[in-house]
Amino acid sequence: MLRAAGVGTGDEVVVPAYGNAEIAEAVVRAGALPVFADIEPATYCLDPDAVAAVVTPRTAAVIVVHRFGSQADVRRLRDLGSRQGFLVLEQGESEAPCEGMERRRAHAAYLSGRLSGVMTPDGGEGHSYQQYVVRVPGNGRPDRDAFARAVRAKGVNCWVPVKTPVHRLPQFRRDVCLPETERAADETLALPVDASMSRRDLQRVVSACNALGGLLQPAF
Repeated sequence: MLRAAGVGTGDEVVVPAYGNAEIAEAVVRAGALPVFADIEPATYCLDPDAVAAVVTPRTAAVIVVHRFGSQADVRRLRDLGSRQGFLVLEQGESEAPCEGMERRRAHAAYLSGRLSGVMTPDGGEGHSYQQYVVRVPGNGRPDRDAFARAVRAKGVNCWVPVKTPVHRLPQFRRDVCLPETERAADETLALPVDASMSRRDLQRVVSACNALGGLLQPAF
């Protein structure tokens, strides 16, 4: 995709650090330099204001990743690209069939209406809940990891969606300030909303999380 767009040696490509390393690796393979920008806390997608702050005359493209089924603000990014002269390339997560998507949305609505002790997803127009990602309040990663272990001990599958931001990996280490990316990596936890889940399965998730949520106090 990058080579087809004419991106190559000497170019910079703005990418998110919240996610896996594949996007940054693709930029390097094209001969360009990945530049990391921060995310919006509600969508976990690139923040157009953060992108604007890192654009230089060498910026050839921005790669937008639609994260967890939430949509990035592509309109604002394209407006910025048209003014600054760079391309906006999109990458999304694979969608399940419509029936499965609607069931995930219904399951997400059930959880959001009943969970306490965690911050539920913002939702938003068009959210397909590829993953149902909550934030665990408290003191960041230690409390989130303890919460995850306790929930798993109660028989509920959960996982950390992004363990290490890309700008913290050895091959891409950068001394950049990405506070929302860092916070998301420390606080987020994905809970199951698979289309195959039953109401009893969902109730088990709620029961396991709510029994623990009161143990964690927000950090001040």
